[in-house]
Amino acid sequence: MSSNSNDFSKWYIETIQKADLMDYTPVRGCIAFKPDGYEIWEHIQTEMDKRFKETGHRNAYFPMLIPESFFQKEKDHIEGFSPELPWVTEAAGESLEERLALRPTSETMIGHLYSNWIKSYRDLPVLINQWANVFRWEKKTLPFIRTSEFLWQEGHTAHDDEEGARTETMQMLTIYKEVVEGLLAIPVYDGQKTPLERFAGAVHTYSIEAMMKDGKAVQAGTSHYLGTKFAEAFDIKYLNKENKHTYVHTTSWGTSTRLIGSVIMVHGDEQGLVLPPKIAPTQVVLIPVGPWKKNPAIIEKLEEVYAELKAKGIRVRLDDSNQSPGYKFNEWELKGVPIRIELGPRDLENQEAILKFRDETEKKPVSLEGVAQNVIQELEVMQHRLFEKAKRFRANHSHTHINTLEELTQHLQESEIDEAIPGWILAGWCGDNSCEEQVKEKTKFTTRNIPFHPPTVKKTCLHCGGESKHTVWFARAY
Repeated sequence: MSSNSNDFSKWYIETIQKADLMDYTPVRGCIAFKPDGYEIWEHIQTEMDKRFKETGHRNAYFPMLIPESFFQKEKDHIEGFSPELPWVTEAAGESLEERLALRPTSETMIGHLYSNWIKSYRDLPVLINQWANVFRWEKKTLPFIRTSEFLWQEGHTAHDDEEGARTETMQMLTIYKEVVEGLLAIPVYDGQKTPLERFAGAVHTYSIEAMMKDGKAVQAGTSHYLGTKFAEAFDIKYLNKENKHTYVHTTSWGTSTRLIGSVIMVHGDEQGLVLPPKIAPTQVVLIPVGPWKKNPAIIEKLEEVYAELKAKGIRVRLDDSNQSPGYKFNEWELKGVPIRIELGPRDLENQEAILKFRDETEKKPVSLEGVAQNVIQELEVMQHRLFEKAKRFRANHSHTHINTLEELTQHLQESEIDEAIPGWILAGWCGDNSCEEQVKEKTKFTTRNIPFHPPTVKKTCLHCGGESKHTVWFARAY
């Protein structure tokens, strides 16, 4: 394995391939999800879906093909997505009268349909989510993080007023933060995107931003207040209680399979994956050691432990293959399995097993009696431990002392010389788009978001030195 500190991208590619999460396909930027990779997404999907339904949302499905004329109705939207759109121009051997885009997102199609579905205030709110694939023809791709086709969920809601829509927008961002931190053990900063970084066609965009182990940022989820812009473009009106026709206020929000890449980049190490227990396809692996083939009681005991763990809902595997224990240890560590249980003749004699946690070097003996309950507790402890470790890493690489572009440039030069991680910086911004663009051009640092709860408030703009209107996280990003 490559070191994840020396060549992070190489380490990442090697890790996801050797851990058997995905494979490349003949289509540029499109990957196949292998079972372990897809199961991580299933665990994310299950938790998200549960939270959506608890807040009154229902799932539906909308077509993948979107007429070109739909995009023309919302000018900002088409300008934002046009460079990334793949088009269908021919079907059944004949040219189509109108080009059809493979959806990059579904606001336009859903706006068209909502205009037919929504007639009265009694029809509101409309709270719909869809699980789907989308296409964005990226120039530079990276498996899970940025691909031409990816899986995601996109929520689309319609409300009778601005207050209801804004409440929805923030509610979904909160759900994203709670799921990403609680399920994936990834700490995030929540806040508002700048106008240059907001979703094409939105009034306001909010995001959760996560720091990877190379110090770069991943936008882990977004929630958009769309106002009446799409309602006006697609004529989504309703008859209110005063018997007047008025436009609805809409929202959209989404997360995607880039969360899988984020988990790998946040928790992985030089041995491979380190998976938080809540999303690990295999949470516990049982491995016989020593001359176990000459002692059938070892496998019999492991089968009992397997049944006990399985009955408690733990995702467990028993590896009784003919490979050496050392080979098995390396393979399961590479796959990121949270707990390994070893059992040999001496352990059986002592009525105990050896536990090895993926994120720690030391092993721990535990009694075979009540081992399942012990494992459940240890999985919970590990989940919390990974989150706290990621928080410490983020804190160590979040810089609040940089106030000028010159200081940022010096920081980047010193980081390059020392082969250190540049991390993120918290800096002031005057609100002028040109200052934001200049920082990006000169340093490749982009605004991540304007945090709701900044650790400190910055009073001067990073670029021009003028009075700051916002305190912003800046970082290089995927």
